[in-house]
Amino acid sequence: MTNQGIRTVLHPVSDLEKAKPLYTALLGAGPTANSPYYVGYDVAGQHIGLVPNSGMTGPVAYWHVDDIEATLADLTAAGAVVTQPVKDVGGGRLTATVTDADGNVLGLLSDPR
Repeated sequence: MTNQGIRTVLHPVSDLEKAKPLYTALLGAGPTANSPYYVGYDVAGQHIGLVPNSGMTGPVAYWHVDDIEATLADLTAAGAVVTQPVKDVGGGRLTATVTDADGNVLGLLSDPR
C-alpha cells in the first residue's frame, strides 16, 4: 500500500455562497472548481473542498493512496469499519471512508493512473 499523505480535505457547508468568501480569504486564492454542488481550492499542494448538504458532520481528511481497494482491505483487517464503500466520484477518481475504533472518519482517495 503506497500512501501519498493527506492532500484533500472536504468541509461540509450549509451555504456555499456564504462559505466561499471566508475560504477565499483564508486560502488567499479563488476557487479552481466552482459549481452549485461543490467548490474546490488548490493551494500549496492541497485541495480544500466545500460540500453543501453532504450529511458530513465535520471536515474529512482524504489520504491519497495508489490502490484504494488494497488499502481498504488492509484498514478493515486492522479494525476499521467501512462507512462509504469505494465509489467513482467522476473521471475515474475513487473515494471511500472508514471509521476507526474511536469513530474518527478517515477518507481514502485514488486517482486513475
